[in-house]
Amino acid sequence: MLNHRNTLSHDPGFTPEEVLENRGRVAIFIDGSNLFYAALQLGIEIDYTKLLCRLTAGSRLFRAFFYTGVDRTNEKQQGFLLWMRRNGYRVIAKDLVQLPDGSKKANLDVEIAVDMMALVGCYDTAILVSGDGDLAYAVDAASYRGVRIEVVSLRSMTSDSLINVSDRYIDLDTVKDDIKKTPRSHGNGYTYRPLTGLSTMEEEEVEVTSDQP
Repeated sequence: MLNHRNTLSHDPGFTPEEVLENRGRVAIFIDGSNLFYAALQLGIEIDYTKLLCRLTAGSRLFRAFFYTGVDRTNEKQQGFLLWMRRNGYRVIAKDLVQLPDGSKKANLDVEIAVDMMALVGCYDTAILVSGDGDLAYAVDAASYRGVRIEVVSLRSMTSDSLINVSDRYIDLDTVKDDIKKTPRSHGNGYTYRPLTGLSTMEEEEVEVTSDQP
């Protein structure tokens, strides 16, 4: 007869890596503008197909949300968002508002927070791609509802309050090689410019293209 006590005492159980990867069904919430500026800081262009694969990392995907401000007259941006919708992302768009200084802004913190809370029970792990500390309260509330929280963002652009309420933090700098475009993936892709906080001249200088549909 087996000695169950001895058997259990020699059972190594789960490794720390296995515990971290026991994510269940994942929901991804991407702050498009925040990711855009992080990519600028890193000096890379995001390959959104690679990004989705890297964030999911073999787990079962519930849904990937992409939040962004939009200019309805910007055909290139509309083309990019259409590509996103057809390639695994649920796009939540909000019209940009022109500020007195001439810049344009669309704050989607409320939309991200509401969706994260409304869908609790449909997913096990929330992957938030943003460093915005304004989301810390919603993230903490979701964690108390039993959700595991992962925050993915550039460390220099990430609030400590957001890291403190997450179960796992991933610095974009450590995964940039997994999500950036390679020379072979460049082409006549659609241009993504969030426009948030950019002047007209800056908008013309900054371009991030998606993969071809």
